[in-house]
Amino acid sequence: MKLDIQTLQGHFGNLFEANLLQELSQVGNYMEVEEGFTLMRSGGYIRSIPILLNGSVKILRADSEGREALLYYLGGLDSCAMSLTCCLDQRPSEITAIADEKTKLISIPVEKIDEWISKYSTWKQFVFSTYQKRFDDLLGAIDQIAFHKLDERLLGLLNRKSKQCGCNVFNITHEELGQELATSREVVSRLLKQLERLGRVKLSRNKIELLNTDKV
Repeated sequence: MKLDIQTLQGHFGNLFEANLLQELSQVGNYMEVEEGFTLMRSGGYIRSIPILLNGSVKILRADSEGREALLYYLGGLDSCAMSLTCCLDQRPSEITAIADEKTKLISIPVEKIDEWISKYSTWKQFVFSTYQKRFDDLLGAIDQIAFHKLDERLLGLLNRKSKQCGCNVFNITHEELGQELATSREVVSRLLKQLERLGRVKLSRNKIELLNTDKV
């Protein structure tokens, strides 16, 4: 499904020049995906690059044993720097991208990425800005691993989810949280019970309510 110029101007009018919006309307493909939908898989070749209009997508990276750790989230008007790198280098994806909630996006054919960098200054700026955002996200993730205990990382992850969705109740399993933190379900369950006793979360079946978010 294509988007008309007026709709694209509403989303990108302050970001992209008119000629780029015209091309985007011609080659971009509008998509709506449900929570849990896999946009990219590690090891697969990338045929298109997403730009999110709203919703969120989590970017995961697996180790040699198949365990996945959360790298960062994509939100509105975000794209994935690692996907851009893989498509420009014509190599397989090193990440898995999964919709964290219902998400609307535009997918762009990979052959346009490099072409537009040379053709449109606003697109070049968008790509560089995307790299900077993701670099900052990765620095934050490294800080979490290097300087924070696992319970603090868990609270930090819940807080990021809260800001991303604008809510404080999550339909998520302990196993899914363990995957995002690169630890086991049992460890996450134990930490959540400790946090519940401290009044930081409230637990129910496959649901976690984040309390006292101002203290996170």
